[in-house]
Amino acid sequence: MKSESNNKKHSGQFSNRSLARTVVFQLLYLEDMNPDNSPEWTDEYMSENLPAHEEIHKFARQLLAGVQEKKAEMDERIGQISKNWSLARMSVTDRNILRLALYEMQYVNTPKPVVINEAIELAKKFGSAESMAFVNGILDQF
Repeated sequence: MKSESNNKKHSGQFSNRSLARTVVFQLLYLEDMNPDNSPEWTDEYMSENLPAHEEIHKFARQLLAGVQEKKAEMDERIGQISKNWSLARMSVTDRNILRLALYEMQYVNTPKPVVINEAIELAKKFGSAESMAFVNGILDQF
């Protein structure tokens, strides 16, 4: 019984982390499209779109702040790998999925296959028909 309860807890935690990644991706997209976005709006958006669990909010804030802080570094790394695609040529969606995934791979203790899978799911949900293969191809090289 105990392990069954733990599995439900972990399953919920993982789905909440997926939701946190989705919300962070949406905020990164918004920031990319609208750099004058106010921090108050960001907090409000997180509060409205994430469950009221301290751990999930902490995870989302860590991802968002980390990508914002390391954006230039993430962009440089992405540019090195995507030889034929400058960041300016990439769709806003793909560019921000890659930033988020690369940050999580490098600075958060999340296994690489989990990060890639989550990035592919974001690409399926928000990207173009080619996004999934493009994101997978770039992340596979890191």
